[in-house]
Amino acid sequence: MSLIAYLIVLALFGLVVGALARLLVPGPDPMGIGLTILVGLCGTFSAGLFSWYVLHRHGGGLILSVLFSMLVVWLYRRSRGWGRGGGPGRY
Repeated sequence: MSLIAYLIVLALFGLVVGALARLLVPGPDPMGIGLTILVGLCGTFSAGLFSWYVLHRHGGGLILSVLFSMLVVWLYRRSRGWGRGGGPGRY
């Protein structure tokens, strides 16, 4: 597989995982498609590391990737002030 094809597949996987994470975390979504892909990739990478070092398995899996991506979405919303009140700066 060429590098370009690999990057396209990686971006599509990140988009799917990130979109699932955004759908499963209730509340407003202050992010676009690019950030959704990054959230999915970050969650997948974190799930892979967790699976390798804690569970002693080779691969994170889709469910673990979505769970870690949900954590990334939640942390992103909290850092931007979109936590509980539905808008920026409302705590």
